This record gives sequence, C-alpha cells and structure tokens, in this order.
Amino acid sequence: MVNVQEKLNRLRFKIDKNSHISIDKSKCVKCQSRACLFLCPAGLFLLLEAELFHNHEGCLECGTCYISCEQKAINWNYPRGGFGVCFRQS
Repeated sequence: MVNVQEKLNRLRFKIDKNSHISIDKSKCVKCQSRACLFLCPAGLFLLLEAELFHNHEGCLECGTCYISCEQKAINWNYPRGGFGVCFRQS
C-alpha cells in the first residue's frame, strides 16, 4: 500500500507567477490562532518576526487555509487554467 508521503511525492506542479492566494495583512495581525500555519497540508505558511508569509507554488488546492482563517484574511481562488497541481494516479 502506498503511504501519503509517497503519493505527495508523485505530484507535479505547473507554476503560475501570479499567486492564487493573497493575505490581507491588516486582518492577519489580529489572529491569535494562526491556524493556517498548522492546518495547511503542504506546509506553505511561515511566520517570520510576527509576519505571515506563504508560498503558492506547492499548493494542493484544498482551500484549508481559506476555510480555517478565523479573520477571513486569506483570499483563495483556484489557479488560472493550465496552472497548479497535477495529480497522477500511477
């Protein structure tokens, strides 16, 4: 049986220079839980010196960051057509 990490290693990404995720920093600074840091399955959020950063290039397009943000500071959309994660079955 294939484990989760092996499945993730099979993913390929077509990177768009334009991010499909944006963060409203004025709302983000009010957040106490920082749920996106812990819930993003790809681990794409990072807190440096009290400022939140993200990397859209490895996004699994699940929307967990958007759903979990209690301040509604994350604006998330699917990447433009032809870009984003490419799931492979074999």
